[in-house]
Amino acid sequence: PCWRVEQFVVAQACTQCSDFEMKMVPACSSTGFIEKINCASSPRHEYKSCRSAALEAQRFWRFVGSALGVAVAAAALVVLRQRVLDRRALEKVRKQIESI
Repeated sequence: PCWRVEQFVVAQACTQCSDFEMKMVPACSSTGFIEKINCASSPRHEYKSCRSAALEAQRFWRFVGSALGVAVAAAALVVLRQRVLDRRALEKVRKQIESI
């Protein structure tokens, strides 16, 4: 591809591929998004695979939400386990006091 070896100008910003483009343009297969570029020295118009900023932001916030959910669940389990252990310890102390 010419964009790897020479300067280029982005003719069309990063857009999602249509169903037809997914089948016909090889650059669409990796990310599902392409941008049209014009190479400086050779008069060729090519397509380059790209990443959508909106999609990346959505994936980031989905990851942050799931990590937060896992952290809340783990904290709840720790609190519940601590309560169980505290009850066992109190029961053991109560039994020791009753045996005296």
